[in-house]
Amino acid sequence: MQIDPRDDTHSMYRTLTGLVVPRPIGWISTRSDAGVDNLAPYSFFNAVSVDPPILMFAPIDRPDGLTDTATNVRETEEFVVNLVTHEFAEAMNRTSAELPSSESEFDAADVERAPSERVEPPRVAGVAAAFECVLYDVLEVGSNSLVLGEVVSVHVRDDVTTDGKVDTTKLDVIGRLSGGFYDGVDDRFEMKRPD
Repeated sequence: MQIDPRDDTHSMYRTLTGLVVPRPIGWISTRSDAGVDNLAPYSFFNAVSVDPPILMFAPIDRPDGLTDTATNVRETEEFVVNLVTHEFAEAMNRTSAELPSSESEFDAADVERAPSERVEPPRVAGVAAAFECVLYDVLEVGSNSLVLGEVVSVHVRDDVTTDGKVDTTKLDVIGRLSGGFYDGVDDRFEMKRPD
């Protein structure tokens, strides 16, 4: 099969999300200017720089405007990226529901908050890791807002570390596939890089 992105008979969203898999999930918490805590998952998410430490996520702009997350980040210039592991999969999915901006997904999905150290938006209590971020830049990329955040604090649960270092083998993260499908990391293998 050959797909021409200019051919509107194929959904490029479905093609991209069906083939670029698995995608890590950034569970983004923000706080509005009015003080409402927002929590939403984004699978257009990744790390893009080490120095300075930059994470990105890319909300798809709605026909009627920006998502609550994108609006909050633009207004407050702060957000938290929470890591999604199997134990939080159902809660993460519940927070993908579209609510009015006056309602909090934390409350609607019964997700417990934890205070952040350097930013106002709360973290998700109990997650394996959370990255507190301040806005670095927002780039308009087609129908998406590419949000870049500089990491100013990282929270890591002790049980996912070994000798004071993050131990990836202890992280039970999930990734997004397509539609309602997700993937786990229970089939790991190791390869040594060549010299």
